[in-house]
Amino acid sequence: MHEADTRTGHPAAPGHAVVIGGGIAGLAAAHRLLADGVRVTLLEAGPRLGGKLHAGELAGLPVDLGAESVLARRPEAVDLARAVGLADALQPPATATAHLWTRGALRPMPRGHVMGVPAEPGPLAASGVLSDAGLARIEAERDLPPVEIGEDVAVGEYVAARLGHEVVDRLVEPLLGGVYAGNAYRISMRAAVPQLFEAARSHPMLGEAVRDLQARAARQPQAAGPVFAGIDGGIGRLPLAVAAACLAAGADLRTGAPVHEVLRTAGGWRVVTGSEVIDADAVVLATPAGPAADLLAALAPAAAAELRGAEYASMALVTLAFRRADLPPSIVDGGASGFLVPPVDGRTIKASTFSSNKWAWSGADPDLFLLRTSVGRHGDEHDLRREDGELVDVSLADLGAAVGLTARPVASTVTRWDRGLPQYPVGHLARVARIRTAVAALPGLAVCGALYDGVGIPACVASAGKAADVVIASLATPGADH
Repeated sequence: MHEADTRTGHPAAPGHAVVIGGGIAGLAAAHRLLADGVRVTLLEAGPRLGGKLHAGELAGLPVDLGAESVLARRPEAVDLARAVGLADALQPPATATAHLWTRGALRPMPRGHVMGVPAEPGPLAASGVLSDAGLARIEAERDLPPVEIGEDVAVGEYVAARLGHEVVDRLVEPLLGGVYAGNAYRISMRAAVPQLFEAARSHPMLGEAVRDLQARAARQPQAAGPVFAGIDGGIGRLPLAVAAACLAAGADLRTGAPVHEVLRTAGGWRVVTGSEVIDADAVVLATPAGPAADLLAALAPAAAAELRGAEYASMALVTLAFRRADLPPSIVDGGASGFLVPPVDGRTIKASTFSSNKWAWSGADPDLFLLRTSVGRHGDEHDLRREDGELVDVSLADLGAAVGLTARPVASTVTRWDRGLPQYPVGHLARVARIRTAVAALPGLAVCGALYDGVGIPACVASAGKAADVVIASLATPGADH
């Protein structure tokens, strides 16, 4: 079905793919398809592209209203940024000095851990994050017999059994929560921390597994570089740059274009929007689980059923602008990037980022200072029922208790991400495998996004590349039904 492009009259590129969903995964899939000569139409139901990567403005300053950094030690997102002209804009955090607000005080984030799981108790003892009993419990692991992990286990469940609940509640929970907005006692170790899962399966002691991981990481070529990277002006610039590159390559990108139905035809696929029917050779579904399930209900009912079982967390970001002169030295002069808050401490906010300290571009204004807090996690979302003004007030109250902040902001904004982060409970990877098996029975169809291969930006880009490769292979297969 390689017809001429009816809009231009020119011969179409070899194959036409419709990408449904305009977040970073959908845009990355479109970018990859275009690079292989596939003609692309991208349909986004909402009013803008970028999904949870959202560039905004507060008090005249650029801000990220969603994700703010990428894991630089995975190449996919950094490589994509370079490919779309943002190489010179990539920058590491100006400071990576983070704290934990726990046990009534701001405490330095201990070193020597993997996602909060310590190699040994020494660095923890100096930080004051754990009690004496909690430190002793880590030491007691040497007296425990090895335990078989099996095919999967919850991170919190396994770590608590080996090292005690304090390690989970005050270290693992806030760190994992910063990624998934989830509950460590439900999150799959195999899916969320795969390196730790494999190391734990091959070492009798969890502390030994962490030390082995750290030794291996230190030998990697990228170990000397920054762990995270941002973009001058905000990570929200990335999807905009990818979209611009796609447009330059001839893509048709549409917002405000919800898809109502996807149909299999004798010649390929038919995508039904509110005002148009689009024929295509392939379709990439780059949407969250709910919309994907709706579109697959008739095509792949087994995949749709699995997608409907996926869980999501909701959260809100409260972004605040202050006059620098009104802020306490603990914020503006401390050189910290912010702090995490263990849920066990009973605070409303789960984290605060001192944006103007963390990112050089965000701290360029001599008079204003930006910071933000996050509220809500899976199973703990009652605070999200508050009005925006209330979320600002409770954030200020917690900031006052943590760092002595008494000033009111000169501007504020609340960004709500309803069902924004997919959860990875025990068995998640098996669910993803079942979805992909069901979808693979339909040549020319692929799925991608944060649900499948990881919630971070590099993982979403990698997921998009995997989906694009599936589509490209289907278009190249002689005799394929398209």
